[in-house]
This record gives sequence, structure tokens and C-alpha cells, in this order.
Amino acid sequence: MNSGSILKIINAKIVNEGHVFEGEILIEKDRISQIGNEITVEGIHEIFDAKGNYILPGLIDDQVHFREPGLTHKATIATESKAAIAGGITSFIEMPNTSPQTTTREAWEAKNKQAEATSFANYAFMFGGTNDNLEEILALDNKKVPALKLFLGSSTGNMLVDNPEVLREIFRNTDLVIAVHCEDEATIRKNMENAIATYGDDIPISEHPLIRSEEACYLSSSQAVALAKETGARLHVFHLSTAKELSLFRNDIPLKEKKITAEVCIHHLWFSSEDYGEKGTRIKWNPAVKTKEDRAALWEGLNSDLLDVLATDHAPHTKEEKENKYSQAPSGGPLVQHALPALLSAYHQGKITLEKIVEKACHNPAILFDVKHRGFLKEGYFADLVVVDLEKEHRVETSNILYKCGWSPFEGTTLKGSVERTLLNGKWVFKEGEVAEQSAAKALTFDR
Repeated sequence: MNSGSILKIINAKIVNEGHVFEGEILIEKDRISQIGNEITVEGIHEIFDAKGNYILPGLIDDQVHFREPGLTHKATIATESKAAIAGGITSFIEMPNTSPQTTTREAWEAKNKQAEATSFANYAFMFGGTNDNLEEILALDNKKVPALKLFLGSSTGNMLVDNPEVLREIFRNTDLVIAVHCEDEATIRKNMENAIATYGDDIPISEHPLIRSEEACYLSSSQAVALAKETGARLHVFHLSTAKELSLFRNDIPLKEKKITAEVCIHHLWFSSEDYGEKGTRIKWNPAVKTKEDRAALWEGLNSDLLDVLATDHAPHTKEEKENKYSQAPSGGPLVQHALPALLSAYHQGKITLEKIVEKACHNPAILFDVKHRGFLKEGYFADLVVVDLEKEHRVETSNILYKCGWSPFEGTTLKGSVERTLLNGKWVFKEGEVAEQSAAKALTFDR
């Protein structure tokens, strides 16, 4: 694939900063040098005719689990970043619950070295907080670490932070964004005991949103918000799943002024509890997919700016792992390849505008985490962009899935809106259905 130094994109519909406009984009090396009409410059190496298709900034997914190191039978940084590129996600921020967990600077450095060698998308890695690693947290380089991740529910083994005094000390002492998974452990445990008493070892999947309930989510997220207000910490609440939690957030000030923010993931916008009968444990996530009323409220919260970011929480498991009975099937599923096409389908359904998709999946993650020179189509910014054909339909089948796990919760679904090309740091890395063999990825840096 071409790696020329000057690329001109013509006949494009550009979606950026709340506007859709026709124009041209000039890219020199790895940066956007001009955006305008009838751009004239010498030495153009390639002219790409977008033929009226839409150009979006590359998406920044702030919540993925790429499973490396230690869980590479499920996924690797290489396989999942390829799937991300094919889905228009040009940058990812990965979670710390790998093996070993990313709770020491040594483990964090090792992940970065692996990504430098194998990632096909721009990368960064969150640092995980535990009950006993405050000293490590305080020694982090805030220009390289995007955020601190805390698990306030038992979703991920022994990374649960359940010591109130430790939690308060972390909130008081770090300048990093504190990204949290909020589900109340005691509530979930009690609900699980009740389910076992009723069903024994044959709990139906339909019980999942009752076990990991609205109450469990709201109790934990409201406590986290209260602690952030008390300490002045910068809090970001991951993957909201309930209508009730929206009351904890505000939309009357710009994102840059918010100290407390929230996000929603594609599966909580697409699926509801009515889908458990068909999809079973394939749509078992933590927090659980809940009612269609919750789903409608999340769409409304996204469009009204109570929710600030769109993400995936991409978390693959093997088919064999997922097809176990409820109590043994792990939570999580693969989403990076299909999140943007699903959002484009939602655009066709009148649920969201293209401008809002770009705001929530491109601009706002960059603003929230201070990602340097990405997330926007701007002169001087890195040339990360996606060419989408809004009218092209794509049926998700096993044969066209790029995830290492080989399955998708969208299998059998026809999505309207296709990623045609992806440009990363000025190089075409996906076109004609193929990911380039040579990576153009860079480490994300943070403008703090």
C-alpha cells in the first residue's frame, strides 16, 4: 500500500466539529496540512477521489481489552488492533486487567513495548489501581499514561478496590483521570445468592440484569460521584447501563469544564434484555444489558450530552468460553470491528447524527484524556481518518470477522454503513477489505 509523502483527498464530505461540508484534505507525511477547496500544491504523490463519501476523524476507543499478555488464547494486540483499523478505530486505550495485571510500572512498560512491536493502531494503556499500589500510581508519567482504571465491582478478579480509605487516598492524590467500573459488590453477591436459591446451578441468562442490577450500578456510581465531588478528583464513569444513573451527570457546561463525565458503549445502545432469548451468553456483559427503556434513555442521554463518550468495552472470549451455562460463561464480547458500522446504522434509523457520532467517538475522547493532536480533522493534527460509504450494506458473518475469537454478537446482522478505507498517520492501512501488512501505528501522547 502507498506510503507517499503528499496525499490529496478530493470530493469528500467532511464531518468535523459539528459540521458536514464538502472539501479537500491535503496530507503531508503524517499530518493534515490543509483543509479547503481546490487545494493546489506541488509534489502530490497520490490523489484519492472520495467520490462523495464521508470522511470522519479516526475513532478513539477509550476502553478495550486486547488480552495481552497472559490471555492471548482470546486475543492479542496485533489481532484486535487489526480489527479496530478495519472498523475505523485508529486509536485505542487498553485496560489493565491482563495477566500480569498492569498495576506496576514494569508491567505497563512491557505492554507498551509489545504494542510498539505489534500494534496496527495507535495505542495507550491505562494503569490499574489496587488496594496497595498508591506509591506506583503517584510515580506515573502523566504525559504517557492516559488514565487510572479502578474496578469498583468484581468484574475482573482481584483488581477490585474495596478499601474505602485506599479509594479516598487515590482520589485525593492523583491528577490523572480516574476511570471507574461501577457495580456494587455486596448487592451483586446478594442477588446471586438469591438466584442460586431459586435456580440452583441452572440460572437462566435472563437473570443477568437482575443479578447485576440497576441498584448495583446506581449505588456504586453514585458513591464514586460523591467521592469525586468531595475530593475534587477527575472522574470518568465507564459503560453506563441504566436510565437511573443519568441523574448523576450534567450537560449544562462544556466537556472541558466537567470534572465528572460518563460514557456509554455500543452494546448498551444496540441490545436490550429482550435479546437474551436469541443471543444468550453472547450478550453477557458487565454491567449487564438491561431494559429497552434503559436503552432508550441512554440514547437520549447521549444526544443531550449527559453522556460524553461512545466506546466499545471490546472484551473477547473464545466461543467455547462464552457458550458455557450462565454461571460459567465470562462476561464481555468483541466489538471494535463493528461499532462504527452499527452507529452508522443507528444514524439511518434516526437515532443519532453523524456530527454527534464524531463528537462522542472522536472529539470527546481526545478532549477528555488530553490526547495530543488526534480526534479532529484539523490542520497540524495527525492524519488519522476514516472513509465511510453510508449506503453500503454489510452482513456480519463468521467469514468476515477479524477478531481472533472468531465470533461477534452482530453475526447475522446486516449493518448499513461501511468503512471503506482507514488512514493512520498519513498512510492507508485499510482498503478493499484488507489491513496493510506494515503498521503505521504510534504511541498516543497526552498534552498535559
